[in-house]
Amino acid sequence: MTVFDDLLVVQEHDTRIDQLRHRRETLPERARLVEIDERVAGLEREAAEASVARDELAREQKLHEDEVASLGDRKMSAEAKLYGGEVSNPRELQALQEEIEALGRRVGHLEDRTLDLMERIEPLDARLAEAASGVASARAEAESVEAQLTAAEAEVDAEIDGERAAREQLIADVAPELRAEYDQLRGQSGVAIARLTGAQCGGCHLSLSAMEVARIRKLSPDEPVHCEECGRLLAR
Repeated sequence: MTVFDDLLVVQEHDTRIDQLRHRRETLPERARLVEIDERVAGLEREAAEASVARDELAREQKLHEDEVASLGDRKMSAEAKLYGGEVSNPRELQALQEEIEALGRRVGHLEDRTLDLMERIEPLDARLAEAASGVASARAEAESVEAQLTAAEAEVDAEIDGERAAREQLIADVAPELRAEYDQLRGQSGVAIARLTGAQCGGCHLSLSAMEVARIRKLSPDEPVHCEECGRLLAR
């Protein structure tokens, strides 16, 4: 075996490491967490919209309730005058009676309006409770998925560490100049070296010219050779 055969095995380890890194980045648990985050964001948007609508209705309800309380005080005061004997003038008594009736009608209208607002608030409260429950459920699920993701990442990381250890053991005996060239070619296409089988490059799968193949056969096994088509190192 030559150093190029060792480099070919190094390439296999590097390719496996690339695959493992891709696997790590595309673990299904990671995609699941994104889905859960999107679901939580949607629920929170829905809750925010419902909360704004509820707050507006609640403010209106409070205004009506305050007005009802104020009108109730005025009505009680008018009734006290009407029935307390303080007023004896018929016109004043009539005016008090009319005021009490008007206040009663206004209070009745406001109470009806308040009841309507309460009925409109009720489904909004239900939406808020449902959204809160959904968010809590999603976050609990996310916590479980995060634990699964951590375990899956640790498993992949252990495989990567094993591949790196095997790679480093082989690359340690490669000359610095050849290692630098290997790294440069790896950075260009991901695959720095391929097997030359007959006249075909195992990297680009194209055939070298007969003249080039004849030239390569005359070289020392330790002489670096590149594919004339893709530029990769060739193990032969």
